[in-house]
Formats: sequence, structure tokens, C-alpha cells
Amino acid sequence: MNKLLVIPIIGIILLLIDIYVFQAFRAIAKNRSKTFRQIVYIGYWAVTAVTLLAFFSYNMVPPQVFPRLVRYFMIIGVTMLYFAKLFSVVFIFLDDLLRLLKWILQQSRRIFQLTVRDNAAVSAGRKITRSQFLAQSAIIAGTVPMAAMAFGIVSGAHDYRIRRQKLYFHNLPSAFDGLKILQIADIHSGSFYNKTAVKRGVEMILGEKADVVFFTGDLVNDETKEMEGYIHVFDKIKAPLGVYSTTGNHDYGDYRIWPSLKAKEENFEDLIEAHRLLGWDLLMNEHRFLEIDGEKLAIIGIENWGTGRFPKYGKLEKAYHGTEDAPVKILLSHDPSHWDAQVRPEYPDI
Repeated sequence: MNKLLVIPIIGIILLLIDIYVFQAFRAIAKNRSKTFRQIVYIGYWAVTAVTLLAFFSYNMVPPQVFPRLVRYFMIIGVTMLYFAKLFSVVFIFLDDLLRLLKWILQQSRRIFQLTVRDNAAVSAGRKITRSQFLAQSAIIAGTVPMAAMAFGIVSGAHDYRIRRQKLYFHNLPSAFDGLKILQIADIHSGSFYNKTAVKRGVEMILGEKADVVFFTGDLVNDETKEMEGYIHVFDKIKAPLGVYSTTGNHDYGDYRIWPSLKAKEENFEDLIEAHRLLGWDLLMNEHRFLEIDGEKLAIIGIENWGTGRFPKYGKLEKAYHGTEDAPVKILLSHDPSHWDAQVRPEYPDI
């Protein structure tokens, strides 16, 4: 569907969410001073205006207009705020549902002509205001996940962890028994904002003293120049049997607008060059053999291949050819959906 149509429709939906959530803020502020109400109202709509402006700017303005980190925090901010507001909507909707049920009950009483006393009680409660409790709960429900996400972005973005997993192969050549593989994926250098923390992550990798390292795609977010300043951080990653890499869906520049097809192609050529500068052996629908004491193990690497809307650049048939006799074949492929969609049914020996 045309972007010029979809983005405004999404924008209208977001604005309707804003209007709905605003009812909770009105309920909280209604019994306060005029100055307090003005601060709450102006503050709410000022944040909303900035958020919607960021949403439209991110989607409608050419990416090169804004610095990389500005665009990154634009989309993060929009996502966080509206994700939080959806939590608030649940409580506000619950309050509205209770109000509707109460109104239906009132109408039922009137139809059945209850006593004067009952009618007087109903009339006294006819002016139904939004529950203070649910209004406050709505705001808290939205604030907590937003605060948690903000904390995660600031403190957890570089909270690198190592997960260890033993792999068993019934036909593994004895020379490879105990081989230590280290896999990295989704570096997404366009999201970095703390080079010191990234260096600590690389030091963790080096501390594992792996025999071989695999990087399985998404070196960048949108364009290769995101790696400027980080080549000499990641080129420290070495291993005795080598570092082998593949491409992911973000590496092709498909998620930004290019001035020309040539510019996009040059960007991808620069990405290939970045892998060379890193000292990584980039497998573009090809294979390599690891050899120890005369015994071999096949490493097959393909370009990105994903189901649904994700591109299928990978050519497994081409990469596989020549590895038929290898007792063990390890595939490097970025998208996990590739496993069940093609690998298992067509290449059961991988």
C-alpha cells in the first residue's frame, strides 16, 4: 500500500489513542487548581505533538536529513510512548465499560418504575465521573512499562551476555571433538552510542578464546557508513581457525531511501569491503572447509534468506554444492525462519 496513504492513517490512529488517554489526565487534574490543570494539559499535548512530529519525520523525511542517532531515538521514543499508552487504554476502557454498565442499569430501573426512593438514589448517581482510581491506574500502567523500556535502552543496550551451548554430532570427526565456536549476530552498529561499552563486549568475545568465530548478519541498521569508527573495534576479533561471516536483511540498505540504485549498490559494495577490513571471511552463497589433522568440516554461508516479506538473496544450492562428502555441514544463515522453510526439508544433512 502507498506510504503516503498508510502513514497518515497510522498517524490518525495514534492521535485517537492520545485523545482517549488524555481523559485519564483530565480526571486526575479536574479537582486541582487552574494552573495545575494548564500545566498538565499543555505538557501532555506538547509531548504528544513532539512524538507525532517525530513519527512523521522518521517516515516521511529522507533519512540523510537527520543524524543516525537522532533517527534511532526518534523511532525508539515513538515506540515507547505508544506502547505505554496502550497499557493505559486497558484501564480507561475498563472504566468506560463500568460506566456503560451502570448507565444500562439506570435505564433498566427507569423502565421497571422502581420506587421513589430508588429513583432518587439513581438520580443522585446519574452524574457519572471517571473513576479516580482507574484514571490513576491508567497513568501508572503506562508509566511503568515506559520507564522499564527506557532503563533497558540506557543500561541494557550494552548488557552483553554469553550463552553456552554444547552441540553433539554423531558423525563428527574426532579431530573436531571439543571445538569451541563463538557466534555473534545482529551487531546493528547504527544503534551504538557508547563505544567504550562496545569495546567491553569485544573483550568478552576475546576472553572466550574460541577456535572459530561466526558472525551471522546485520552488521548495520541502514547503511555501511554506520561502521565508521567501529572497524578498529571489531577487527580485534580473531580466532585460530578464522572468522566467517554472512549478511542479514539490514545489510542491503533496503530500509532507507537512496538517491539512486547506483548509490544503494555502492553501499553494499562498501559493506563487503567492511568485512574485508575487519578480517572476516564473508561467505556470499559459498562454502569453506575447516581442516584439522587431515579431517574436514564444511562451513556453508549464504546471503539473507527469509520467509514472508523478507528478501531471499541466499542461494543455498549454490553454497551447498561441493560439500556433499563432508561428514558435518554447518550453515550460517541470518534468518531463523530459513531453517524450517528450506533447510530441513531440502537439506537434511545440514
